[in-house]
Amino acid sequence: MSDFFDPVRINAIRDGDHLHLVADEEDRAAIAKRLRLLSLDRLEAQLTLTLDGATITARGRVMAEADQACIATGDPVAASIDEPFDLRFVPSPSGGDADEEVELGGEDLDTVFHDGATLALGDAIADTLSLALDPYPRSAGADAALKEAGVLTEEEAGPFSALAALKEKMQKPD
Repeated sequence: MSDFFDPVRINAIRDGDHLHLVADEEDRAAIAKRLRLLSLDRLEAQLTLTLDGATITARGRVMAEADQACIATGDPVAASIDEPFDLRFVPSPSGGDADEEVELGGEDLDTVFHDGATLALGDAIADTLSLALDPYPRSAGADAALKEAGVLTEEEAGPFSALAALKEKMQKPD
């Protein structure tokens, strides 16, 4: 594997370090499999690391070109990602059970734990990519495929549709 997934040694980080991570073909194939992508033709991140004691902040952008499978047809749907990110790496909670669940608040949503020695930047970038992808990619033929399968649209299945049908039924003479 390339240096994309190589752990970054915390003691080697200098405040303000700039990094440019580029996933090679092998790394992209592994990430595509993990994220169930049809292909991942590009994945890179540009970021700056800042230090605040044991907390390291990574701010930057993730850029990717991928093909996702349409939720209805399985056809490829192109995804072009260029998203900013702001990750905070903090030491793993010490003590207690290793399997114990840790509660994070809303301000901690972009918090990643580190072991005190290394950062898993490549994994964090892959996770950031997964959050930037459309969870329900749709190809041009998706609506027709869903209709053919008997899946109702939001308008057809929603509460207002039921009210409209009831109103129509009540207005019809017996």
